[in-house]
Amino acid sequence: MAETPRTLRLSLKTRLLLAAHSFGIRAASRSDHTVNRSVLNIFDPKAAASSRPVNGVSSFDNTIDPTRNLWFRLYAPTSTATTDALPVIIFFHGGGFAFMAANSKSFDVLCRRLAREINAVVISVNYRLAPEYKYPCQYEDGFDALIYIDGMTFENLPANLDLGRCFIAGDSAGGNLAHHVVLKACEHTFSNIKINGLIAMQPFFGGEERTESEIKLVGVPLISVERTDWMWKAFLPEGSDRNHSVVNVFGPNAVDIKGVKFPATLLFVGGFDPLQDWQKRYHEGLKKSGKEVHLVEYPNVFHGFYCLPESPEFSLLIGEVKSFVQKQSSAT
Repeated sequence: MAETPRTLRLSLKTRLLLAAHSFGIRAASRSDHTVNRSVLNIFDPKAAASSRPVNGVSSFDNTIDPTRNLWFRLYAPTSTATTDALPVIIFFHGGGFAFMAANSKSFDVLCRRLAREINAVVISVNYRLAPEYKYPCQYEDGFDALIYIDGMTFENLPANLDLGRCFIAGDSAGGNLAHHVVLKACEHTFSNIKINGLIAMQPFFGGEERTESEIKLVGVPLISVERTDWMWKAFLPEGSDRNHSVVNVFGPNAVDIKGVKFPATLLFVGGFDPLQDWQKRYHEGLKKSGKEVHLVEYPNVFHGFYCLPESPEFSLLIGEVKSFVQKQSSAT
């Protein structure tokens, strides 16, 4: 008996927001794999930092390297007792390595809610974008941000921040970036940072093969094979294909991580995400390498659902992250 196709049910407001975002990305994406930043900025509204608490969270920006536009926005909950030691989540935003920023409104809302509901300090890193800056610039920026945070002593830092309970997180391309930053961090000795876990929200992985989910999930929000092909082409060095080790992390050119002291990973997968098969292979690859990994699947969500907080799964995701942070923090 043939399986009945599932239908993705979205509110009119959500459909309109997704349509506007997709139109903006298409309009800004040129056929030569460059980006029209002026057009993109129309569809990517920004949010300012606010030292005055907004929904129980204050925020401020700090520059790491102005020549690279490398900076971060720090979010600190203000509604908790100041004596409570707060874990730190260092977050890398998504956008296919070519779009969005740490101060994009959707990511500002996401990071603010993570800080408030998990009761953690969230540090959202702004890194260089492709195609102006191709691989490995994004990974270099991500790791350099960790080095900077490890040594920072400026007065605006919350006194109760605990870098000994540090988590690296990212969504989509930021999830890919988080994985590789953690991998490099495993080889480095930090003064203050201790990475307790990796939080990968629908990470952007791929390969030359077309998976079943990529073939079947056509017309779903935000992601298509054509779009991801464009993003990888814009990101990777000339002459590289999608079996590059940073794309197909457990593929034919994979780096062996069996001997690496890799932290526990929390992995989110969505049933209407064409990338889900690659994410499940990532889960399998971590397990086969002897690493601790927790897979959370939401059958009825699309890629990037967490940027639209009205989704009921958004609250479930927050709960999973909070439990993971608490569990891994107590395990150290």
